[in-house]
Amino acid sequence: MMSRRKDNKGRLLKTGESQRKDGRYAYKYQDKNGKSKFLYSWRLTDTDPIPKGKQLKKSLRELEKELQRDIMDGIDTCGKKMLLWQLYEKHNALKPNVRKSTVNGRKYLIDILKVDTLGNMPIESIKPSDTKEWAIRMKKNGYSYQTINNYKRSLKACFYTALNDDLVRKNPFNWNLSDVLEDDTEHKTALTDEQVNALLSFLQIDDVYQKYYNAIVVLLHTGLRISELCGLTTSDIDFEKGFIQVNHQINYDKGKYSINETKTESGIREIPMIKIVKEALQDEIKNRGKIQNVNIDGYSDFVFLNQKGYPMYATAYSSTFPNMIKKYNKYHKGNELPLITPHTLRHTFCTNMANKKMTPNTLQYVMGHKNITMTLGYYAHGTAQSAMVEMLSIFA
Repeated sequence: MMSRRKDNKGRLLKTGESQRKDGRYAYKYQDKNGKSKFLYSWRLTDTDPIPKGKQLKKSLRELEKELQRDIMDGIDTCGKKMLLWQLYEKHNALKPNVRKSTVNGRKYLIDILKVDTLGNMPIESIKPSDTKEWAIRMKKNGYSYQTINNYKRSLKACFYTALNDDLVRKNPFNWNLSDVLEDDTEHKTALTDEQVNALLSFLQIDDVYQKYYNAIVVLLHTGLRISELCGLTTSDIDFEKGFIQVNHQINYDKGKYSINETKTESGIREIPMIKIVKEALQDEIKNRGKIQNVNIDGYSDFVFLNQKGYPMYATAYSSTFPNMIKKYNKYHKGNELPLITPHTLRHTFCTNMANKKMTPNTLQYVMGHKNITMTLGYYAHGTAQSAMVEMLSIFA
């Protein structure tokens, strides 16, 4: 009979086990594709001492038990070695038909993961505590609560891909961010009627910011996204029937314009024009002044232009609004306006429509919301003024 192999301590080695000349133990097995693979450890059992100068790692017998468990559970023993950033990349590759903004967002998260400890960990070894530490680290690096939550949601989704592919047993992102980080998000506040009137009155007479009056009127009374407003062309406006056709938005990045699809498929819509919007658009078109003959991805004759005659873009408005409000507040002590962004105006429109009892489905359509849940959230933004109106009507 052939003698059983032993290690340098005289212990019998199991089938597949061996000990190298340097003292390291090895276990040879075949993966699901029939290729030879090896497990290595400097210790045969958990009771073996750690060789001098070597790190504490699982013993060979413990690694064998994990391997057998993986095989019994159908876990891909090779796939589980994949790094987190590689898993995220694989997950994204399964959903290639996405918008350019989504592609850019994915790339940004990939770049973050490639330089982060968590992103370079094998997915088999990632535990909930590791992902929570990642969230805390992201916060310390200056990322907002909402951004971290969005990234966490994306990574949680890619682990479901790993679960379905039998690469892991559990999802380490299956926890609530609010249990780890304080939600310090500044919740949006709609402008009151008094604040809207004060802002518009100021714009009508101010020499510097008067040129933004029409754009702000349109934003306040249509709920357009700022990129949708900037992308408006004269052919998108039907003054006779009273509708604004929204089917694209404009983007400006690194000195180049591009036309993108609306944020969601629901973003394609026709928005009714009330009188003040119609007048603002007609005035803007009439007084555009210098107009550059530009064609951006088949679109031309844009309504809102900058001083050079080129289309306005979102960041131009976003960078101007703080200075505009700063000037207003300088001359209106005791009646200051809060920080206003283009999205504040969209938020104000949606809140006003909800308070005035526009049906949720109609408001969802006008806003271009993909999910009715987002629209319904505005019906909870009650104010003292709206409460007074409703109570008076109820008890009248």
